[in-house]
Amino acid sequence: MTKAYSRFLTAFFCLFLAGLLVWHVLLPDRAQSETENRMLAQAPEFSWSALVSGKYTDAVEEYFADQFPLRDGWTGLKARMEQLLGKREFNGIYLCGDTLISKVETPAVGAVDKNLSYVDRLAGKTDANVVLGLIPSAAEIWKEKIPAGADSWDQTALLAQSQVDFQSALVAHADEPIFYRTDHHWTTLGAFYGANTLLESLGEEPLKEDDFTPETVSDSFNGTLYSQSGIHWLEPDTMEFWVEEEGLTVTSLRTGKEELAALYDRTYLEKKDKYSSFLGGNQPLCVIKNEQVTDGSKLLLVRDSYSDALAPFLAQRFSEVHLLDLRYYRAPVSAYATENGIGDIAVVYSVQNFISDVNLVLLTQ
Repeated sequence: MTKAYSRFLTAFFCLFLAGLLVWHVLLPDRAQSETENRMLAQAPEFSWSALVSGKYTDAVEEYFADQFPLRDGWTGLKARMEQLLGKREFNGIYLCGDTLISKVETPAVGAVDKNLSYVDRLAGKTDANVVLGLIPSAAEIWKEKIPAGADSWDQTALLAQSQVDFQSALVAHADEPIFYRTDHHWTTLGAFYGANTLLESLGEEPLKEDDFTPETVSDSFNGTLYSQSGIHWLEPDTMEFWVEEEGLTVTSLRTGKEELAALYDRTYLEKKDKYSSFLGGNQPLCVIKNEQVTDGSKLLLVRDSYSDALAPFLAQRFSEVHLLDLRYYRAPVSAYATENGIGDIAVVYSVQNFISDVNLVLLTQ
């Protein structure tokens, strides 16, 4: 390589970096990445104390990384290059053919036993029937799809503590699309099988699949695993709604006061976060009433986001289904059940959320 050519390459590289810097300065900062479905770092405020501590330089590095021009394209290119080099794990997510499966990290020591004890303590504080339902992740149900030797926490022992046997129900239908390929949630079909399992555990008659007419509402759903992995070349998922809204009244307490809501919020189908179309996504409290069920039966779900797709099916058998999210609801659960005349409480969490949740201690209030 001649000196002239070396100088040319050096000058070209410097111009390239300078061009990116100018482009970065001229472009307005983005508040959110639709592809990654998260908020992006903004320009940090300077202070001498932050500079001395190193916090300012860390914040600047994060800011430039998040606001880098064409960031989404670069992250996708990075993942593609790593795949060509034989890599199969991308930010804790395994590429399994046409499916993304999230790795389950080993929980902190004592965390699982603590959360199980909190559920037991809730059962001791209320006259309602309390059951625990733990939903296995795709890493457990589809473990044969995970690359050989790949690491993921063994969920078997914890699932044995679940009074609602979601595992057997999902294993029996493992050859069906019960989880999304680009998202960690179960599909509407998976939620249907889960609903029947929970209903039978509560002594209720299971639902018949023939009684529903699935409506395909989107064929362009790219979920959280798509966002986190950088793998942006898989075919999007299809999303379905099964339950008719006629006869159902949905009330949300998203803002602390009762507001009329919907079983399916179709405005989210035009956004990246399409899964939030189920009940409108995260909220502290939501109540579904079915005027056609007149026996006064009431179910309280202490839940994570998997129950957004589960609840429409449960509402076919209960006059009221109350969904309570401990991330946002802080009042005593036992008191809520008593005040609302609730006979059954189901603590329903995905394993991945249950082993890491720090809010379950609120069950002891």
